[in-house]
Amino acid sequence: MYNGQEELDNLVWDRNDEESEVAQNQLRLKTFCRKVEEFTQQKFGKPARLISPLIFGGFNVLYRMRVEGLSPDVMVRLPCPSLVQFPREKTIYEAATALLVAEQTQLPVPRHLFFDQDSILGPFIIMEYQDHCGSISARLTRPAENPSDPHVLDPNVSETLLDEIWGRVASCLLQLSQLTFPRIGSLVQIDQGTYEVASRPLPHNMTDMIRLANIPECVLPAKGKTYATADEWYTALAEMHIAQLVFQHNDLVTSESDCRNKYVSRQVFRRLAKEGRLSTFGFAQDTWSSQSSKIPPGTLCSCPSNTDSFRLWGDDFRAGNILLNESDEIAALIDWEFTYVAPTQFILDPPWWLLLETAEMWSPDLDGWKVTYESRLKTWLSAMEKAEVSSAVPTPDGLSAPLSRYMRESWQTGRFFLSYAARKSWVFDAMYWNFLDERFFGDRGTHVLKDDLWKTRVHLLTEEERMAMEPFVRRKMAEAKDRRILEWGVEDAKGRFSELLFD
Repeated sequence: MYNGQEELDNLVWDRNDEESEVAQNQLRLKTFCRKVEEFTQQKFGKPARLISPLIFGGFNVLYRMRVEGLSPDVMVRLPCPSLVQFPREKTIYEAATALLVAEQTQLPVPRHLFFDQDSILGPFIIMEYQDHCGSISARLTRPAENPSDPHVLDPNVSETLLDEIWGRVASCLLQLSQLTFPRIGSLVQIDQGTYEVASRPLPHNMTDMIRLANIPECVLPAKGKTYATADEWYTALAEMHIAQLVFQHNDLVTSESDCRNKYVSRQVFRRLAKEGRLSTFGFAQDTWSSQSSKIPPGTLCSCPSNTDSFRLWGDDFRAGNILLNESDEIAALIDWEFTYVAPTQFILDPPWWLLLETAEMWSPDLDGWKVTYESRLKTWLSAMEKAEVSSAVPTPDGLSAPLSRYMRESWQTGRFFLSYAARKSWVFDAMYWNFLDERFFGDRGTHVLKDDLWKTRVHLLTEEERMAMEPFVRRKMAEAKDRRILEWGVEDAKGRFSELLFD
């Protein structure tokens, strides 16, 4: 069975590592640091000096600047070239989101003072420095000899500490859930205090598709594109999974059977999205899935609106981006990149980051992650329920029940895994075949080998989709023998992509 993350394109990844190392070295140069100081001085009209060290995150570099007569210090945040795709878009979306959240909630968001997509430094954000004692992730991780080891929830952490910290996060999520928007997409600041959903969503997965697999940008959602329904965005996500299969030239497909598995699951998933079934799965309106026949009527919460009422979702909203003070209270919510207005379904799942490490990277395997996660979920749901009792608005507008109930049902019905599969192309196969396929369509039979998974569902494809499968498999296997980085022209890429969409 599929377990964890599928392979990225290692040739493309190596190239990106080399390019990003060169770019980061440029950002460390004294001449560039002086330029940042001069830029900051020009913005504030006062002398400014750099406070070491530079902070390199996953996608950005931060320069802490001390401005004469100003307190606190400020942070100049620049996207790292090569690591960040669409840096101009990312910057204006992130800044607009942080500004809106700061203005329309009581959440502790560092004050954003300046931002632009064009300057002598490139796209930038200048925000106030927030004093803190580290992130939730650092607070709750297991002891490690190597501080660079990935954070994993300490198995010996006290339930009391978890309940306290997670309760504070739950209160933040309740506030975020009160913000609703009429379309799906990224926020843009139109004027001071005015924001609109005016451009395409920019999820983490989409930037990885270009950075780590060389997927042609022209087959991804177009800049300026927004979505009127949840079904439209689920379909766009499903089509990105198909684009990954079509255009990742190296390392994705290991055998003919593996290719068939990936082809069948992606075609089926896209059809479910287009038919409006993914958006209702695991809710009271789910009358189509195999598991729905086993759930008594009236048991589940109603599905959120498919139109008109969507909510903020952050791919990078996680324990590592929630800063604490010395009393373990939340000092700041940072890094609003990859945050966009999404289907409300996404916020109705329990947080994926409760164990700090992602499901696909968990050691020893995905099943181990699931067992461990389930053992901690009770604590999270209890913290969520307490936060709801303390909240002035325990049930978000337009929903039929509190978030805690939706989250509990998400785990029970498998909606959690649907959202995870929809958002992550390289984890899609593990999530689909392990946790979704049999919930959708019933038992596959006993002792079905991994190589034979496709055989159990190929009958769900249309005749046209079945006819196209074997030629596609032969093409992918030939590509596997020809290791190189393939660059696509726009028209050729669109033509190839359309061959697998059958529209």
